[in-house]
Amino acid sequence: MVIGRDRGKMRADLRGTTVRPPAVAGRFYAGDPARLRTQVSDLFADVAASSNVIPKALIAPHAGYVYSGRVAAAAFAALRDRQTITRVVLIGPAHYVRVPGIAAPTVDAFETPLDHVPVDAEALSEIADLQFVIRADTPHAPEHSLEVELPFLQAALGSFQAVPLLVGDAAPQDVADALRRLWADRRR
Repeated sequence: MVIGRDRGKMRADLRGTTVRPPAVAGRFYAGDPARLRTQVSDLFADVAASSNVIPKALIAPHAGYVYSGRVAAAAFAALRDRQTITRVVLIGPAHYVRVPGIAAPTVDAFETPLDHVPVDAEALSEIADLQFVIRADTPHAPEHSLEVELPFLQAALGSFQAVPLLVGDAAPQDVADALRRLWADRRR
């Protein structure tokens, strides 16, 4: 059971897990779990089968599904049925809150209508000492750039941990340094 339903505010469930609730469910994509499953499934159905190559990185749009869902589905189709992927690093722009560098959340999970996606705390600890990485939930609360990717990942991968990073005023080299650390563990 989840306590509190305030849109955009972090909340805790009864086990003490802090959760970032969806900010754009029902606006950028379906807010009802059954409708969202159907929406993502239909978008994937329009995409040709993916190759046997597992990509190291994907670039996908982050607009509402009516605008960019087909393109996003084409990108994420390459990850379907890849149970070997256990960590997904999500990098997106901060649209609403100014971020002096890269913002990593402090919450334990991000919620979508499909379920919770655990945040990989171990991965975040790997970049915690980088001076341009801040731990802050405020930039994540209203943000859609990472959230709209999650239902595609949930449908494609099933279970995984996310490393959600919002990029603000960060130098390209800073982003590269963070990725280098996160990709150092080749098993993921």
